[in-house]
Amino acid sequence: MMTAADTHRGELVVVTGMTGAGRSTAAKELEDLGFYVVDNMPPSLLRDVVRLVDESKGTEQPIAVVVDVRSGSFFQSLQANLAQGATGRRTTLVFLEATDEVLVRRQEAARRPHPLQAGGRLLDGLQRERRVLGDLRSEADLVIDTTSLNVHQLTDRIAEAFGTPDSTRLTVTVTSFGFKYGIPVDADFVADMRFLPNPFWVPELRAGTGRDPEVSDYVMSRPGAKEFLDGYLPVLVGVAEGYLREGKRFMTIAVGCTGGKHRSVAMTEEIARRMRDHGYVARAAHRDLGRE
Repeated sequence: MMTAADTHRGELVVVTGMTGAGRSTAAKELEDLGFYVVDNMPPSLLRDVVRLVDESKGTEQPIAVVVDVRSGSFFQSLQANLAQGATGRRTTLVFLEATDEVLVRRQEAARRPHPLQAGGRLLDGLQRERRVLGDLRSEADLVIDTTSLNVHQLTDRIAEAFGTPDSTRLTVTVTSFGFKYGIPVDADFVADMRFLPNPFWVPELRAGTGRDPEVSDYVMSRPGAKEFLDGYLPVLVGVAEGYLREGKRFMTIAVGCTGGKHRSVAMTEEIARRMRDHGYVARAAHRDLGRE
């Protein structure tokens, strides 16, 4: 049986993100997948850690390091090392994100102050943290929004990203959502399906979802649906090829409609299918299905 240690030989995964977004959970899962994990590491020690692991466990041992905001000014060193490829390893930067509301609730439940709170409000600490981490987030290879994920779902996302046997191919996630619940913050692309007629107003389709053949057929047969797909897919494929050339291995496409039940779900399933037809590892996800 192939493990992540086999698939991700020699890989360096850097995990960072917001306090309370799930870094510890991600680290535990990476360790279970065979990574040598170093938690709360000052970024300036990155090359030393890689060198020590190379010497003690060999250059094929995958490594994961977790860096948090307590490293402060050292983040500039991390960015420089990553930009220069200073470790000599294939590197993936993972950024864990969540809304302020959820992060506050998690921190309060844990009864722990924020490291940048400095005697002020917890929200003040989170806002300072977002400013410190802003550049790293923009450079991340994989952004995971844990707002609506529980521990097991986050574990599954990490396992999906770093435990699959085909790590050299681009992994595409196409997710439907409802605009009334907000746009997914981890999306690379956002498409709006509200230009299509809404099956909600068709009595016999209202109770169904975009996964049902009759709803999907209705959505796909509306004027503009085929034209949208025929125009949008070449754009996605072209960008995907560019991502691969630049060493990026993850792509998230968000497809929205009003409630995330009919149009966006049907279109998400179709886009994922077409991306698979183009040879990509693509899965469909539905963030808000069943939420209404």
